[in-house]
Amino acid sequence: MTVATTAEGPSASLRERKKQATRLELRRVALRLIADRGYSNVTVEEIAEAANVSPRTFFNYFPTKEAALFGADPELAAATRDAIVHGQPGEPVVTVLRALMTSRATAVMGEFAELGGDPIEWLARMKAARTDPHLHAAHAAQMAAIERSLAEAIAERLGSTLERDPYPGLLASIATGVFRSSMSFWASSGGTAPLDELVDRAFGALASGLPETSDLRYVMERKDNP
Repeated sequence: MTVATTAEGPSASLRERKKQATRLELRRVALRLIADRGYSNVTVEEIAEAANVSPRTFFNYFPTKEAALFGADPELAAATRDAIVHGQPGEPVVTVLRALMTSRATAVMGEFAELGGDPIEWLARMKAARTDPHLHAAHAAQMAAIERSLAEAIAERLGSTLERDPYPGLLASIATGVFRSSMSFWASSGGTAPLDELVDRAFGALASGLPETSDLRYVMERKDNP
């Protein structure tokens, strides 16, 4: 029994590493092909072939082409909801969201770095791909679903509902807006200002009432003059 248990650990770890490598390669290929040709001109079969896997293997990792681009992870959505509802008991929900979104920003930077090469170049490829009308619509639908999920989790934490309380929906909209705006600035700055720092400072500015003297406005100046 001891031998079997010990052998199973490294084996499982190796499987996970292989799965992660395949997932990353599928994302690399999807980003490259769709940015170059356009979303409508690339098939799942072509992505799979370029990644040296079967279409069936592709669907083991991603349900659609857009999921490969966005890196959609159903487990992440569940973990995010749980963190909002149950995380940091006694703290204001804005504090919880700030920590959660900052942590997610750190993870996003890591995900782009794992793709290899210049993370900002991969982000630029993703932005180029999103100009396709079909993909733009799919991304808008995904963002709406994320915002709705955040709002429901916030309402649950506050013991309220979206039908009788506008606050959860407003806060969810602000949180997704902060992340989207920070992502855009991060890309345009060439990664000079770290995404997690941008998100954290943005939430700090919100908590202070968005003053014109917020640290967020001077993030680039501080990078240029450490």
